[in-house]
Amino acid sequence: MVQRFDVGPRMSEMAVHNGTVYLAGQVADDATQDIGGQIRQVLAAVDALLARAGSDKSRILMAQIFLVDMADFDGMNAAWDAWVPAGHTPPRATVQAQLAKPGWKIEMVVIAAV
Repeated sequence: MVQRFDVGPRMSEMAVHNGTVYLAGQVADDATQDIGGQIRQVLAAVDALLARAGSDKSRILMAQIFLVDMADFDGMNAAWDAWVPAGHTPPRATVQAQLAKPGWKIEMVVIAAV
């Protein structure tokens, strides 16, 4: 059985299947903030969604991070390193990409175990 959360006409915010939770790309609500502010918003959204699914950041299986500007890589990593639990750092990919909305600096996709 597939359980979907916050189902919209185009996408769902999250789906759970067979003990795995799949998050849609998470972006900042306030795109006026710098990379530190935007990634903190994204990480808070990831935390909240994982909690709704009965999971948490220590159970992340894979993270994909899309940055508009690789000059933000160090700032993004500073917030990530402070957030991710020691001993539970998941596999991760970070790439440069143009995002759908001007002002967004980062988008993150996460897959986790429930």
